[in-house]
Amino acid sequence: MQDWFDTPPGRYLLDWEHRQFEQAVADIFGYHALQLGLPALDALQANRMPHRWLATCEPMPLVQRPPVLLTDFSALPFPAASLDLVALPHTLDSHPDPHATLREVARVLVPEGRVVLCGFNPASLWGLRQWRDQFCRRRGWGWGEPFLPALPQQIGYRRLRDWLHLLDFEIEAGHFGCYLPAVRTEKWLHRLDGMDRLGARWWPIFGGVYFLVAVKRVHGVRLLGARWKTAPSRAAAAVPLANRSGDNHGLTLNRKTD
Repeated sequence: MQDWFDTPPGRYLLDWEHRQFEQAVADIFGYHALQLGLPALDALQANRMPHRWLATCEPMPLVQRPPVLLTDFSALPFPAASLDLVALPHTLDSHPDPHATLREVARVLVPEGRVVLCGFNPASLWGLRQWRDQFCRRRGWGWGEPFLPALPQQIGYRRLRDWLHLLDFEIEAGHFGCYLPAVRTEKWLHRLDGMDRLGARWWPIFGGVYFLVAVKRVHGVRLLGARWKTAPSRAAAAVPLANRSGDNHGLTLNRKTD
C-alpha cells in the first residue's frame, strides 16, 4: 500500500486527504493524540496536542517522525479512556480485522474524544475499476494490475457509519472527495482535474474516498463546571408562639431568618 501512494493517483489522493486532516484536527484540543498507520500522511501535523504518536503494524525504517510505536491496531498499548484524538488514514482498509480495530479505538478514547478517518469508497469509479480488475483476474481474463492497492476489504460509507453508531459514536462531519476517473498518469490527472468540481456538485456520494469525523458519546456522563458561588446558609432562630389561653411559655417555633 505504501508503494501505491508513490504513484500519480496515490499522490493526488494524499494531497486531498492531507488538506482534510489539516482542517479537521487543527481545532481538536486535548493532551494525547495517536495516528494508526500510513506514515506517508502526517494526519496530526496541524494538531497542537503536546503528546502525539504514530503507530505501525510493521517496522518502518524510513519514518522520520518519532515517536513510532510498533503494535497491533486491535490491541493498543494504552489504558482505557486515555487518548483525546485518534486518526485512522486508511487504517480500516488495510487491517485484516477492521471492526476489532474500531472497538479498540473506542476503548482508548476519552468521553467526547474524536476519531478522524478516511477510506476508499467502493461505490465510486475507483471502486468499480477495482472490482472489475479483481473479477477478471479471478477468471484469468488478464486485465492487468488492479488500480488500487491490494486490500483485505473495502468498507462502505454506510456500513462504517453503522459500526460507529453501534460503538456509541456520533457522526460530526462526513463527505467525499477525489472524483477523477481511475487513470494512472500525471498527464490525464491534470487533463481531468475539472471533474473534482463537477463531482462535488452533481454526484457527491460517488467520490473515490470518504472522510469522517466522529465523537465518542458516553451515556450518563455529564461534564461539571466549576462551582463559583455557594448558597448562603440560613440561621435558625426561636420564635415564641402564643396559645389560646395567653400562656406562651415553653412553646416556640423555629423560623429561618436571613
